[in-house]
Amino acid sequence: MIPQQEPDLNLNHLKLYYGKLFPFTDLCRWVSYGNDAKHPGCDQSYMGRREFSFTLVDDIYLRFQSFNNAHELENSVKEKSPVKIDIGPVYSVDPAKRYAYAQSENNVFAPVERELIFDIDMTDYDDVRYCCSGADVCLVCWPLMTIAIKVIDTALRDDFGFKHVLWVYSGRRGVHCWVCDGKARRLSNEQRGAIADYFRVYKGNENSHKKVSLTGAALHPFLATSYTNVLKDYFEKNLLTGQNLLATEERYEKILSMIPDESIASELRGRWHDSRRSSSAKEDINVVRWEQLKQLLQSGKHKAQGLRRCVEEIVFSFTYPRLDMEVSKHMNHLLKAPFCVHPKTGRVCVPIDPNRCDEFDPTTVPTLSQLIEELNYEGSRSDVDGELSRTSLGHAITLFRSSFLQPLLKACKEEIENSYNVKLQQSKNSLGW
Repeated sequence: MIPQQEPDLNLNHLKLYYGKLFPFTDLCRWVSYGNDAKHPGCDQSYMGRREFSFTLVDDIYLRFQSFNNAHELENSVKEKSPVKIDIGPVYSVDPAKRYAYAQSENNVFAPVERELIFDIDMTDYDDVRYCCSGADVCLVCWPLMTIAIKVIDTALRDDFGFKHVLWVYSGRRGVHCWVCDGKARRLSNEQRGAIADYFRVYKGNENSHKKVSLTGAALHPFLATSYTNVLKDYFEKNLLTGQNLLATEERYEKILSMIPDESIASELRGRWHDSRRSSSAKEDINVVRWEQLKQLLQSGKHKAQGLRRCVEEIVFSFTYPRLDMEVSKHMNHLLKAPFCVHPKTGRVCVPIDPNRCDEFDPTTVPTLSQLIEELNYEGSRSDVDGELSRTSLGHAITLFRSSFLQPLLKACKEEIENSYNVKLQQSKNSLGW
């Protein structure tokens, strides 16, 4: 289990972290999207229209903070030492000056750009994990987050054509996803809702036995690929035995309740009840019972009874990503900035490489106290990159820069230049005789 290492965040350590390690420049280069350059096509007001929100000690919230550059953000963070920094949308005007526009006839203060974001929280899986509950997370249930990353990242890139996708560990019990392509940032709320609904399969609640219904003659290609490439293997190789999903009567009854044919459920119930005394110690009881269930549901005589999909529905119910839909649907949602320190665990919100997400171990993510110890052990040095390289945070920032930030800024530069050239040509054409 991820230990709750620092229930009382050491504010002196936090000040030192902001002073020595927090990557202000990288963060601002990201959210400026190339508009901090000197190219005539840049929007110099872009960064200053972005909302930042600070949470101070004792849950004091400072909304609608704005900064023109990394230097201003750094000075404010060092002065206030927020326990959390959230990033909001880019507004039509500077959010810090929004009241100046409130009296005008036109409501000009509105969000105009926002990354497409996804928030996946382990607490939403409490009905399918038995190792932990609530905010607790361990390496037995963490594969549920790995599944979510694999499924959603693949679809964002292959089905929607997005290229600049940032995955970040939330610091405690989940993951955040930022889709940063220009076309993603300019989506309307309705378009965001349509993309969120594309991912929506899990529609049940704690009172419904059947939370997933896969209808139609064939699975949607996205769902079929997710099932074949990710869900099935993780369910059978990780979750089935790791969570002991069929080991006890209480647990297998939950799965039997998902079978719409009571005669089949009753037959399995009878087998499993009788096999408790005679089960072989060599074979895992979860695996044995799952194979029995599959054989019974997928045998030829039952295919015509509408049960062909039942095995898939069970797997989807236990493994498919569960999104906070409202976060993704609306442009004005705040989301915690990467590289913040989680105030409950002291862990840093580090990026996750989606290509190697099955190797990510939340229990080894650097904590604030660990980073301070590393700084103290090596002694102080003036250059920030030098200090970073001597701590456990160095790898995370290198990953952020090389796999996400550099390709993103290259694409942003090309987009700004292309847009500027088009406008220049249009201007020339309008002046032509």
